[in-house]
Amino acid sequence: MKFATTVRLFSAAAVASLLLAPAAQADSGFQIGASIGESNVTDELNIEDEKVAYKAMFGYIFDLPAVDFGLELAYMDFGAGRDNLGVTPTNYDATAITGFGTVGVDFGLFGFFGKLGYASWDLKASASGLGSASVDGTDLAYGLGARLNFSSLEVRLEYELFDIEDAPDDIDLLSLGVVWRF
Repeated sequence: MKFATTVRLFSAAAVASLLLAPAAQADSGFQIGASIGESNVTDELNIEDEKVAYKAMFGYIFDLPAVDFGLELAYMDFGAGRDNLGVTPTNYDATAITGFGTVGVDFGLFGFFGKLGYASWDLKASASGLGSASVDGTDLAYGLGARLNFSSLEVRLEYELFDIEDAPDDIDLLSLGVVWRF
């Protein structure tokens, strides 16, 4: 199934959930989750490179009556790729460990959230015959998302942006995932 079709199905389910039962209120507690999606790197020449990406997260949520606050730590793999820089084939892989503060609101089974934090990223590249190199850093990251709440299970659609200051590129990630609160 194409990612765009998945997004449309998620949107239809979200609208339907507004018409269903009252809010499924989960209690404060720990949460774990995983997502899969598409990472996109756009450089200063507007050359786009899209890869399959995934993440695994762990956190804690403070669920208050009107709003919830949370803390999330995640490992993200933005995908590996291969480019031809001139005539030299180059392999690369980008990963990050992130820490976010989140704030969200729920409307019945449907909710929205925002996140702000930092990403400690690492980019490894190797070129045939030229060796390998690694570049890393810590930069600002933020995102927005929508969620469907089913008691302690949550389905999320998220957009996250990683503002990499020391490079001409930014990385964004659009993902669909599940989170379990316990």
